[in-house]
Amino acid sequence: MEKECGGSAAWLHFFTDAVSQDTERFTRSLADEGIDLQPLVSGPPDCPGVVFFDTTSPGLCEFVREASRNGTERLLAIALPNCAANTTELWALLDAGAADAFRWDSRQDTAAQIAARIAHWHAVDSLLRSPVVTKNLIGGSPVWKNILRQIVEVARFTDASVLILGDTGTGKELVARLIHTLDVRSTKRDLVVVDCATIVPELSGSELFGHERGAFTGALGLRDGAFALANGGSLFLDEVGELPPALQAQLLRVSQEKTYRRVGGNQWHRTEFRLIGATNRDLPQEVLEGRFRSDLYHRIAGCVCRLPSLAQRPDDILPLTRHFLAEVDPNKEPPPLDEAVREHLLRRSYPGNVRELKQLVTRIRQRHVGDGPITLGDLPEEERMRHQEVSREWHGGQFETAIRHALTLGVGLKEIGQVATDTAIRMAVGDEAGNLQRAAQKLGVTDRALQMRRANRSNGQ
Repeated sequence: MEKECGGSAAWLHFFTDAVSQDTERFTRSLADEGIDLQPLVSGPPDCPGVVFFDTTSPGLCEFVREASRNGTERLLAIALPNCAANTTELWALLDAGAADAFRWDSRQDTAAQIAARIAHWHAVDSLLRSPVVTKNLIGGSPVWKNILRQIVEVARFTDASVLILGDTGTGKELVARLIHTLDVRSTKRDLVVVDCATIVPELSGSELFGHERGAFTGALGLRDGAFALANGGSLFLDEVGELPPALQAQLLRVSQEKTYRRVGGNQWHRTEFRLIGATNRDLPQEVLEGRFRSDLYHRIAGCVCRLPSLAQRPDDILPLTRHFLAEVDPNKEPPPLDEAVREHLLRRSYPGNVRELKQLVTRIRQRHVGDGPITLGDLPEEERMRHQEVSREWHGGQFETAIRHALTLGVGLKEIGQVATDTAIRMAVGDEAGNLQRAAQKLGVTDRALQMRRANRSNGQ
């Protein structure tokens, strides 16, 4: 069972065959920095971890994968002073899920560095559990949790511009609004939203810069544009990839010099805003092909957040469904889902991502009558056609893409099979929080078989 940890807590583990005389010294150094060290018993507590090691091995990487739950939980891998780990081996630990890997160096006060990291991670995770996040951006899948951490971190602890990439319907505007909400500027003003896909070229100057009275026919009074309205706040450019070249140049100038002139005016005005852009285009590719200015891209992309599609976070489908059901009628307890309905929602594809799921759930709730569970008859008619088209095979799509990539790299059948098996074991153990009995049951093997396979892999066999 996972244990709740306080704001300075971390679990500690020494991955070494030899009991070092310095073990107590390292433990005491961390405790002296105010870290509340928790024992590592059956599984990692629900808080950051520190693992010390004196040699690298496949077993260490496997431990890091499981302890970090495939990178979902923060973990520091610290090489003891006598460890000869090289750069490649440190990178392997990051690939296994460690948040960072480096060597203990008393001259640099490594204990204080570790304490600072842990305190920062606790602050980020505290925000991640706050209602402003959990009530607006739903989901607990590893991929979603990781991207939310990135968003929370850049929003609260930096003033960097942010570029949000993602397919249609993945929640880019919700993320932009969260970034603005978490921004802690004491003088923060409003979030101004500009839909770049709907800007009329003839009126773009007025839309962005504003205009003076009489600047053109119909300009009966002074008007502030987006740059003025966003002063002291945030400017969200939705579908920024749709900006024509002329507007890209103008936006770059304003973002660099922080000054602008209204259309028809001679006076320069200052503006200071946080720039947030979003697009469903592959903007780096657009830059390579000359359709988007490289200098503007780097101005916008202080931090790049790639939102996953719903297909990449299937564990969030049912939590999102319950959330949307509650939204339709907030005054009533949302009805439960029949097992057949749950299965259909999980098997179904969502080209429109979360937005499409929300629309479907809304229609289902409107068709549902009574206080009983939602059943197959509550599904819209076209969902029955979709059901007939859904393949019952699980080994397609991304699975085939991964295997094709492995074959392209020259990976053989034996290694592909071994990696698939190791990945399934790692995911099952992670899903069950380290409980091997439940993981074995999920995998359809005996406890003994699972233990032996894990032991063999730890020994490099």
